[in-house]
Amino acid sequence: MTEPVVFDNQPVGVDIQPGETKYWCSCGRSGSQPYCDGSHRGTEFAPVEFKVEKGGRYFLCQCKHTKNPPYCDGSHKGLEKG
Repeated sequence: MTEPVVFDNQPVGVDIQPGETKYWCSCGRSGSQPYCDGSHRGTEFAPVEFKVEKGGRYFLCQCKHTKNPPYCDGSHKGLEKG
């Protein structure tokens, strides 16, 4: 499996409304981070669709190595931005 591009080595805080559908970038190539802009086309990556039940501020992974996509789980520690 190809490794994703490490867009950044820290999460990004975003405000999300309840029930709002979002598409998190899993490849790291999107110019609309942390969301998908279609830059994964031609790769084995696909965006991760998600919704939240409770609106608020969420910290989304930008290193693309989280084990709990799209949320940051600290996997960025020790990774270099690519």
